[in-house]
Amino acid sequence: MNVLRTDSTNPDFQKLVKSLDATLAEHNGEEDDFFAQFNKIDTIKNCIVVYIDTIPAACGAFKPFSEDTVEIKRMFTNPEFRKKGLGSTIVKELEDWAAELNFKKAVLETSQDLKNAISVYEKSGFYRIPNYGQYVGIEQSVCYEKIL
Repeated sequence: MNVLRTDSTNPDFQKLVKSLDATLAEHNGEEDDFFAQFNKIDTIKNCIVVYIDTIPAACGAFKPFSEDTVEIKRMFTNPEFRKKGLGSTIVKELEDWAAELNFKKAVLETSQDLKNAISVYEKSGFYRIPNYGQYVGIEQSVCYEKIL
């Protein structure tokens, strides 16, 4: 396994995000346009791509949310590489990178139906918080936070 710190111009990151977007479009159905507006990647400076051998297998990113907080975004593992701990690896790498940049906290949003994602976040020490920002009042969204 090789973990690459990169940005959103990385073609492998973009390819994985395209697969993520297709998966989420199917999952979100009619609500997809609402969520998609918050998932643009054109200016994300902190992205991770995990390679198995030379194959881009998983990705994740963070962007500044406030002065001392990052928001974890664009978490995805190619289905053929799931159940191998890659999600946890990415979360840990993103946390470490954010802490190196002096951020103190991480927040994220996911769907209440994405049980595998929720499991990764909770095993990584994230705890449920009230929905924040654009997710306030969105029933299918669940939000999490962790002190870094």
